[in-house]
Amino acid sequence: MPITQNALTVLERRYLIRDEHGQPVETVDQLFHRVADAIAAADAMFDPDADTAATAQIFYDMMTELDFLPNSPTLMNAGRPLGQLSACFVLPVDDSMEDIFDAIKNAALIHKSGGGTGFAFSRLRPKGSTVNSTGGVASGPISFMKVFNAATEAVKQGGTRRGANMGILRVDHPDIMDFITCKNDTKEITNFNISVGLTEAFMSAVESGGRYDLVDPASKRVTGSLDAREVFNAIVDSAWRTGEPGIIFLDRLNRDNPCPGQGEIESTNPCGEQPLLPYEACNLGSINLVNHLKKVGAGWALDEEKLEKTIRNAVHFLDNVIEVNQYPLPEIDRVTKLGRKIGLGVMGFADMLLMLGIPYNSDEGVAMGRKVMELVQTIGHRASEELAEVRGPFPLFHESIYKDGKPLRNATVTTIAPTGTLSIIAGVSSGVEPVFAYAYIRNVMDHTHLIETNEILKEALTRRGIFSDELMRRIVEEGTLAHVEGIPEDLKEVFVCAHDVSPIWHVKMQAAFQAFTDNAVSKTVNFPNSATREEVAEVYRLSYELGCKGTTIYRDGSRDEQVLNIGKVKGSQEAKEPAEPAEAPLPDHMEQVLSAGCDSTACIQRNGSILPRPRPDVTMGYTEKVKIGCGKLFITVNYDEHGICEVFTNTGRAGGCPSQSEATARLVSIALRSGVDSDEIITQLKGIRCPSCIRQPGIPVTSCPDAIAKAIQKVMKASQKGTIPPAPAAPAPAAPKPVLGPRGNLDPDMSPSEAKLAKFCPECGSPLEHEGGCVTCRNCGYSKCG
Repeated sequence: MPITQNALTVLERRYLIRDEHGQPVETVDQLFHRVADAIAAADAMFDPDADTAATAQIFYDMMTELDFLPNSPTLMNAGRPLGQLSACFVLPVDDSMEDIFDAIKNAALIHKSGGGTGFAFSRLRPKGSTVNSTGGVASGPISFMKVFNAATEAVKQGGTRRGANMGILRVDHPDIMDFITCKNDTKEITNFNISVGLTEAFMSAVESGGRYDLVDPASKRVTGSLDAREVFNAIVDSAWRTGEPGIIFLDRLNRDNPCPGQGEIESTNPCGEQPLLPYEACNLGSINLVNHLKKVGAGWALDEEKLEKTIRNAVHFLDNVIEVNQYPLPEIDRVTKLGRKIGLGVMGFADMLLMLGIPYNSDEGVAMGRKVMELVQTIGHRASEELAEVRGPFPLFHESIYKDGKPLRNATVTTIAPTGTLSIIAGVSSGVEPVFAYAYIRNVMDHTHLIETNEILKEALTRRGIFSDELMRRIVEEGTLAHVEGIPEDLKEVFVCAHDVSPIWHVKMQAAFQAFTDNAVSKTVNFPNSATREEVAEVYRLSYELGCKGTTIYRDGSRDEQVLNIGKVKGSQEAKEPAEPAEAPLPDHMEQVLSAGCDSTACIQRNGSILPRPRPDVTMGYTEKVKIGCGKLFITVNYDEHGICEVFTNTGRAGGCPSQSEATARLVSIALRSGVDSDEIITQLKGIRCPSCIRQPGIPVTSCPDAIAKAIQKVMKASQKGTIPPAPAAPAPAAPKPVLGPRGNLDPDMSPSEAKLAKFCPECGSPLEHEGGCVTCRNCGYSKCG
């Protein structure tokens, strides 16, 4: 199987079946046999004499050759007791207390099964409305979003991975202005991505400079109006600050609704690319375009014959998934099978362009995008028609928009979804995004730093005789080839990365794929930090003009521009919010305190109390993996020029006591920076006993605190022997943070909102990529979308 070491690591970490001790009990080969056998078994439901073994071999070959991969829940759960194979769900939220809490309960069941949920809160009456049954007043959709958010947090705290949510509100809802700014404080509603549902009436008012009506969702009465441009500018401003809200074009989604008699499409899945009716689910899969090129002379060309074969097999695969899927709710099972929606997309598009020698940001690149997706759409629909001849059309076909044409097996066939983890397994670029980076530093557990290079670039530079580690280091430092001397201009023109591509080309490419996609295209328009609000506004307007169904933007480093949420600013109209410090900010009278004689490297005194010294900007450290009774514990001990200054812990996926070990680590860190002797800390922690550790043989520690003490002791001994390098006095300009996540600790359960704003992976500390409407780490496979 042609996978990289990185892909193997991701598969072992995230997909393989594990025993109760967290150890893998299947191989990668067995994983793909498990999935292929489970999905092929559906053939027998339509033909008792079907050769399911032959089908399983086709599916196995297609996956192991990395021509096609299904969405992550299918790889994780097919052939296993859970059996939940869909990534995308939409649930209705109706305007009664009973319906609201039914939606919360159903969302919890979906999150427990590994899925993500989308909600439209547009049916909820606005804040301050009269509640007839009680005589009270309604609290509005934002307050209930916070209840949903807390419920998602509780599911995560209960031991399952945190579910991702999408929250959508129509632009004509009376509470729209509160919704637009509800996440400007990035600590609020952290388990949601949010998008504003725009209407064509609103967009027309933006263009004309007019006002538009606000409509009470319960009474359908006009309750007021707003200046459309002011609302549009508020959306732009919040997106410029934090990356949220995104936008979707509701009228456009519903024009393409294949079954309008079943109701309106109000929401999408958490990444914006899969519009669904209430209680619908969709399973997705992506074709690896790099594997569908063939050598022609000295160059490459699209292998349309192989692409057609893969498309047909992929449609067959995804239709089978609908049958063997074990849905989390009976109503989801019923509604999903009425439309039988599937979402076939692509990945590796940018790498394909590189091999063809076509710049991403060019008319030729956009034309190639249209050509590829037109083939996927045309052949995919043809394959669905052929399945319908054997298996029958989807049950709602005769009341669908397709009723006058050939019967279709699936109400939708194509979707461009984010492929962060899948593209790591396949070793290609994500979805239809440009390459995010051509070279980056990979951090491995022993803290060695390896330069990872895009293989297509490496081959091109080697062919020109200019490849070297030094050249790649310069590319890492610059983040792009554009300003690196010694690289030929023709290569610079083709090997563009996400930040070389102007936002306009991002939108043009998204529109090219949208023209031949049933559902929608998940894509992130990446902006440099210097981008203006007007540039964001221009992208939103162009997205509407070119026929996109929605847009997500991310301005690099926008978290650092977050305004303080206390009604004050520092010095000017806006103030920067620091990356979250480990402790409270230092007192205003620090200079006077220091001048009174307190050593700033040890502590700050005030009124007889000791405050810990500030956390240094730069540290070095060691991370140790320790086996504990309930899984694995990763302990990071960091130091600066004054000694050990902080400890972080991270429990493995198999379990552990994350809150207790994090609390211990935080208190230890504060004690260390307050001048408490390390030996005293070790004495207090060492030997504490935990039943889960001492009852199992082969556990090298007696508890998590004991493990922390021993890790600190190891670093102290190494320091005394002179075997650890000295801490740097200032940050190295190009080096990524070695082991720390964006919040100063390792946090694998970071919320979708936090992950979207973060610069570094919460699991391994490597730089995050914002693409495909999602956030992914190419180093370890972490994804905010699960």
